[in-house]
Amino acid sequence: MDTDSLQDVATSLATTIRETLRTELTSAWLPIQLGAVIASALIALAVAALLRRRFDLTSATMGWSPYLRKVARVLANNVPVLVFILVNTICRAGIQTWAEHPRTYILHIANNLAIAWVVIAILACLIRNTFINRVVAVAAWTIAALSIVGLLDNTVAALDSRALVIGGLRVTPLLVIKTTVLLLVALWIGSAISNFLDRRLQAAPELTPSVQVLLGKLIRIAVMTVAVVIVLSAVGIDLSVLAVFGGAVGVGIGFGLQKIVSNFVSGLILLADKSIKPGDVIAVGDRAGRVQTMGARYTSVDARDGREYLIPNEDLVTQRVVNWSYSSNLVRVDVKFNATYATDPRKTQTTAVAAVLEVPRVLKRPAPACHVIAFGSTSIEYELWFWIEDPMAGVTNVRSEVLLALWDAFEREGVAIPKPGATRVILEQAT
Repeated sequence: MDTDSLQDVATSLATTIRETLRTELTSAWLPIQLGAVIASALIALAVAALLRRRFDLTSATMGWSPYLRKVARVLANNVPVLVFILVNTICRAGIQTWAEHPRTYILHIANNLAIAWVVIAILACLIRNTFINRVVAVAAWTIAALSIVGLLDNTVAALDSRALVIGGLRVTPLLVIKTTVLLLVALWIGSAISNFLDRRLQAAPELTPSVQVLLGKLIRIAVMTVAVVIVLSAVGIDLSVLAVFGGAVGVGIGFGLQKIVSNFVSGLILLADKSIKPGDVIAVGDRAGRVQTMGARYTSVDARDGREYLIPNEDLVTQRVVNWSYSSNLVRVDVKFNATYATDPRKTQTTAVAAVLEVPRVLKRPAPACHVIAFGSTSIEYELWFWIEDPMAGVTNVRSEVLLALWDAFEREGVAIPKPGATRVILEQAT
């Protein structure tokens, strides 16, 4: 549309507004309608304050489903608007009934705007994402308000009057607004569908954790892609004109996004070959812990000390990774200790094995074993081997339990542990 056409649209819009205002402002009914609107608003605020003091929403909605409670909360927050609609409707009906040749245009507009506000608030509350919720609510109410006052067609024409042509694509402010709003709504719907399907996959016991995560990611990618394609087609964008943009994205990936793409592909590889899956206990370098989640860019590893390591997926593919639960959950734990030469080594071994079997997490099969590994200058050195099948519950804690069990057993059976003071006496005598 050229400049003359744009000017015509603007002139038409200004004329419509001017004629509407002239009609209402020169009417004797203007102060009456404004007074009725103000009175309805004051009555609504007073009634709403009274209802809120006498009504406990939390106790009344106890036991309701989350969505019903959310709708009830929205209605409670909009009690003044609901009361305003009721009072304003009564005023308008009274004026139309008792007055001769009444004008209630402003009352009609105010009532419709209030109704649109409540309806949009109820529908928007179903969207959990705060940002998308606000965008959809503002966009919907703006469209409703323009339609109610009769300015929607002229506003749409004005937004569609200026365009920028890029590679055969006509980009207008209207196109940008429509595409943005529809994309946000479509991506929200796609995310909700993906989350629902992901929960169904997590509840399928016949699927391994890695397959569940892999299928969930593939489904999310497919749903989001379909949502974007549907939106672009709905707003009239020819997908073939996006070839140039796709080429630019490809160049960007080649130069600046290699790591992001590499981490994403590495994550898919890890899930496909099942080398690492949620719940595994792994160690990468000096970082060890339980795999919590496997994201598109990184894997979250819980170190059980309040920290979570976010390890890039590429590192899990290219570096050496110790997976304690790859093919089996059985993990062997070693505990070293010393005993004096005054105690029979065979008695020490028997006592140690019996003590470790008293710890609940220690397995009886494979059986624990205690070995003499060295004859030290002041004591005999031992190494105790035992097995656990729940490394995700922690290794340090079970090692502590075993050491305490050894302490109690040695005290009970008379197995002497070298003390630092005794060691110093022996060394001094030797000197």
